Amino acid sequence: MANHKSALKRIRSNEAKHLRNKYHHKTTRNAIRNLRAIEVKKDAEAILSNVISMIDKLAKNNIIHNNKAANIKSNLTKHVAAL
Repeated sequence: MANHKSALKRIRSNEAKHLRNKYHHKTTRNAIRNLRAIEVKKDAEAILSNVISMIDKLAKNNIIHNNKAANIKSNLTKHVAAL
């Protein structure tokens, strides 16, 4: 168990951050899945910018790696362009 007040606070804050990161990551994964399920190009293009914004926020906060974010955005853009 932690020996210092600051260590106890760190444990609490880490848990809160963990839950928030998990929520944002899961929400983004669901948005990506929904984007891939759309078969109308016009609808997909409308949603693409929102999904890319979500991915950029994950990368900015180090929830996912920058290169992974770039790969996901590239694949989604190619997917929408191919519709």
